[in-house]
Amino acid sequence: MQMTRVLFVLAVMTSLATPATAQRITTESAPGIDVSRYKTFMWIKQPNVSDPILKENIVDAVNAQLTARGYRLVASGADLGVAAHLATETQKTVNTFYDGFGGNWRWGDSFGSATTSITTYKDGTLVIDLFDSGSKRAIWRGTAEQELSSNPNKESANMSKAAEKLFHKFPG
Repeated sequence: MQMTRVLFVLAVMTSLATPATAQRITTESAPGIDVSRYKTFMWIKQPNVSDPILKENIVDAVNAQLTARGYRLVASGADLGVAAHLATETQKTVNTFYDGFGGNWRWGDSFGSATTSITTYKDGTLVIDLFDSGSKRAIWRGTAEQELSSNPNKESANMSKAAEKLFHKFPG
């Protein structure tokens, strides 16, 4: 009887502690996007992380996930543009996406409509955006939220797991 009670208490404590350490994954896709038409990708904005090893691990994890799905990394002229950001403190971001003609990766050089959104990211949130390089239109966003670890090796492993979980929900 006593052993059963101890096991029950341990099970409850474990189930309560697990959500605090789990990554919260969210993704969204632009409606009507056919990702099968994309073949190549390039980085348009790598994560703004002060730790160069962590930055490299995030880039490598995203590259591995896209490569595993049949996309090829190129230096320029890709079908998809990849941008990543790691929030290292709670912050708000304002994102404006243009849907129009012409322009380059400076978002203001375009005719057409604009969509602006304000998002609050908590400490430890990894955000990965994919853009159609031709239209500069955002086609997919994935966010993985988890508290940052003070252990750099653990944090790198967490970012690799986050990329894997994010792209598990990637269409196609």
